[in-house]
Amino acid sequence: MADNYITCQEEKGSIHISEDVIVSLVKSTVSEIEGVSGLSNAAGAELAELIGIKTVSKGIKVSFEDETIIIDVIINVSYGCSIVSVAREVQEKLLSTVQSVTGFEKAKVNVHVAGISFEK
Repeated sequence: MADNYITCQEEKGSIHISEDVIVSLVKSTVSEIEGVSGLSNAAGAELAELIGIKTVSKGIKVSFEDETIIIDVIINVSYGCSIVSVAREVQEKLLSTVQSVTGFEKAKVNVHVAGISFEK
């Protein structure tokens, strides 16, 4: 993923932001949200890791289409929390963080809830 960049062409030149930067922002932001017990792998990612294919960003996919940053994040929610409320908070905080840090106004965040985590 280190070779994938989001590019912004400007009058003075171009700005390239690595997708890894966005992934780091997402991980940091999601870890601070109450009710999120963690990120989850996409279907098949565990199998890929078992056979030796490294997955770069557990539970996070970043793409750039039509000058819009699109983030898909797969989370687990803590038992007893409102799934919809937690997912909305994830959306709002990620949008705010990514827009303020990157300067890109166009961003979309898709939150996928893969499971519920119970206390041990």
